[in-house]
Amino acid sequence: MNATRFLAVIAVLIASTAAVAEGSSTGHGQGGRFIYFDPIVAQYNRTGERFRIQGHCQSACTLFLAIRNVCIERSATLLFHAGGDRRKGVSAWGTDHMQRAYNARLRAFVRANHTMDTFEFHAISGSDMITKFGYRECPR
Repeated sequence: MNATRFLAVIAVLIASTAAVAEGSSTGHGQGGRFIYFDPIVAQYNRTGERFRIQGHCQSACTLFLAIRNVCIERSATLLFHAGGDRRKGVSAWGTDHMQRAYNARLRAFVRANHTMDTFEFHAISGSDMITKFGYRECPR
């Protein structure tokens, strides 16, 4: 193998490793229990790797907004609602836990608009998350 071909192979391997390292909300979009999401947030905050929010991201999936190197695709849709307890009631602690994951602008918005007072979903587009609330857009 000549040197040029070898360097090309190395470049492809490095690029593919970076792509694999980048996480995404795919597979987590329906939400769930905090115990499944909080460790992912901690892991990505520890490593500093980029995490991509894409597609449908509801409920506990919005906890990924706490990742310091998070980006959002313009085509994503994030859905917000109140946090719940084990008895299927609204939980002030759960709601606060989710809101602490959001930046100040988004947190002020959901509080002022009572977005997270009930279990009714309130959608915000990825485009609005970027332009209105200051989250970073994912590179293409």
